[in-house]
Parts: sequence; structure tokens; C-alpha cells
Amino acid sequence: MTQFGTYVNTARRRLQEHDRRYSLRQVARRIGVEPGYLSKIERGQVAPPSEAATVRLAKELDQDADVLLALGGKVSSDLQDVIRKRPRLFAQLIRELKQAPDHAILRIVREVRDGDW
Repeated sequence: MTQFGTYVNTARRRLQEHDRRYSLRQVARRIGVEPGYLSKIERGQVAPPSEAATVRLAKELDQDADVLLALGGKVSSDLQDVIRKRPRLFAQLIRELKQAPDHAILRIVREVRDGDW
């Protein structure tokens, strides 16, 4: 299994333990894919689905869509749009934050969100 497939399988099965509506067939139907395709995704036999299908899957499994996209080697289109506006600055920022501890990154996020410059 791929990391994406393992993550999806684990999340779905955890929900299925308490609710039969999270069978592979029912989840596949609700997100608009064939059960066989979802099974192959979970087993890592095919690449992760499109951004739209991944977002639907994340919502269905109550998971963070950005996390699922990242596990699938993708970045959401809205983040791509942000990066495209200033690619050099965002590349530099991300590389600088590569080794930063989580609390430092969260502090930066709060400052930006609050407008506390």
C-alpha cells in the first residue's frame, strides 16, 4: 500500500467499526467512484485520485483535505494559485521553514492571520 492508500484505508475502517455506512462500497458510492477503484486506491495499486475526488473523500472520512492531498503528492489548486503569485518568495519561505519546529510555524500563522506585523 502507498502512504495515501494506507491512510485512507485506516480512516475508513476506523469509522466502519462504529458505523456500517463506511463500507468500501458505500463510501465509494457517496464520493462518486467505483468500489473497485477505491479498493485499488486503498491497496496502493493505482495513483491517488484527482483533487476533486480526494477532497470529497476527505470530507466523507472527516479528514483534512490538505493532508490527504499532500499524502497523494498534490497541492490544492487554491494554494497553487497563491504560490504562483509570488513563487520565489513562497519557495524561500517554505525552505526556511523546513527545519522550524511546529510551534514556530504556528506563531507565524497566528501573526499573519491576526495581522500583527
